[in-house]
Amino acid sequence: MAAGRRTQAERDDITVEIGYALLSACFLGGVVFAAVAGPAAVWSFPPAVERFLRATGATVAGVLAVIRVVHVLWRHTARRR
Repeated sequence: MAAGRRTQAERDDITVEIGYALLSACFLGGVVFAAVAGPAAVWSFPPAVERFLRATGATVAGVLAVIRVVHVLWRHTARRR
């Protein structure tokens, strides 16, 4: 990216890309959480197993959401070069 002020189109472009990155990360996190922790909501497990599934689902979903944001923004930056 060139030094200096950004044009309005460049600012709009990065704003849309950030919004897409966050929205797709939230969707991915929700799907992963539902896939991992969903069985605890459907079937009866011991309380320790339910806590483990919820904690694991939240952790994996959060990590994958962060990776998704970084990937989308990194790809966007590489495409602009």
